[in-house]
Amino acid sequence: MSAPDDPRPRLRVCCAVIERGGKLLAARRPQGRQLAGKWEFPGGKVEPSETDEQCLVREVFEELGVRVEIVRKLKERPIAGSYICLVPFLCRLTLGEPQPLVHEALQWLAPADLPALDWAPADIPIWEQWLLERPSA
Repeated sequence: MSAPDDPRPRLRVCCAVIERGGKLLAARRPQGRQLAGKWEFPGGKVEPSETDEQCLVREVFEELGVRVEIVRKLKERPIAGSYICLVPFLCRLTLGEPQPLVHEALQWLAPADLPALDWAPADIPIWEQWLLERPSA
């Protein structure tokens, strides 16, 4: 477990909160990986030579085969008990239709459907923030 005064830098992991038509895209983690079967926002760790934004665009292309445009950065979330800091970005698709290239499944979810899935714990506050900040329908 990491202590608050731990001098080691946190591993930055960016994730894409892709919005389309008032719905969010969720991806189910594959078997054989940590948190297998849980739902998450797609993304991955930042490489030493890239910015958070470059990482996000690269990871989304690798995992979903699509291009996205970043709308804005959401609140960074250090993950309790680890050295990971989750960095979410609200995005919109600019090219292609998402494919589950590394995930078991993808699903577009309306706001009311978000709580029904078995989410990775770190992703829950992200969609909760989105629900609070989105324009009223």
